[in-house]
Amino acid sequence: MQLKVGEIVEGKIVSVKEYGVFVSLPDELSGMVHISEIANDYVSDINSFVKLGDTVKVKVMNIGEDGKISLSIKRAMPKPAKPNNQRPKENSESRKPNPNYEWAPQKSEPASFEEMMNKFKASSDEKFSDLKRKNPDARRSKRGGNNR
Repeated sequence: MQLKVGEIVEGKIVSVKEYGVFVSLPDELSGMVHISEIANDYVSDINSFVKLGDTVKVKVMNIGEDGKISLSIKRAMPKPAKPNNQRPKENSESRKPNPNYEWAPQKSEPASFEEMMNKFKASSDEKFSDLKRKNPDARRSKRGGNNR
């Protein structure tokens, strides 16, 4: 039997290493499944997903010129269902701007420079007084002075 890239075959795990597992394939061939190709989830410990002697279905990912066979367990499994909490895709029509919409400044913004400065001063004074209340020791120390 000649293996082809993309083919799904059954094999037996013959060795478990920290970087992946080696799988015995039909016709006395063997290949390796890298740790990133074990499962769709993050794999920190391979032994929590597969054990020595397990029979697994693998997908042939690559056959190198040197005869090394790259395999994947996660790509041989059916794709997991997508979670329902994702936003539905919008078609391109709903994302186009409305040509009848008139752009106008927000009404909450002050109209003149003086109004903007008064608003800034009021918010600045409020923030400064909040800081003074939260840190009463800040008033006692002087810049460059000794703290006694």
